[in-house]
Amino acid sequence: MAKDMGVAEHGSFTTKDYHDPPPAPLIDLEELTKWSFFRAIIAEFIATLLFLYIAVLTVIGYKSQIDVAHQGDQCGGVGILGIAWAFGGMIFVLVYCTAGISGGHINPAVTFGLFLARKVSLTRALAY
Repeated sequence: MAKDMGVAEHGSFTTKDYHDPPPAPLIDLEELTKWSFFRAIIAEFIATLLFLYIAVLTVIGYKSQIDVAHQGDQCGGVGILGIAWAFGGMIFVLVYCTAGISGGHINPAVTFGLFLARKVSLTRALAY
């Protein structure tokens, strides 16, 4: 049975009930004239900046709290699990906040994958 075929009530086959959007154009220079394009770039920039700032700050804070040479406590700090929660929590919050504006890519690997799948144009992928 094909992946996009479903069985109807009496055993006859039907096609899928949704339609894929057309692929994005490779180079879409018309996007450069739209405010939504620049708003998406600003959202991606702020989200990536916040993610890196909070994540790196968590690692630096953990490292300075456990440094015994500078009166640090060996059991102090957030620990490895706290660092993982900071990374995961920031990704969750930032993707949730920017998904409606720019798609919530944050990670360049996500943008590259969507570009290869022709879901975003080269112009938007390079800007993100």
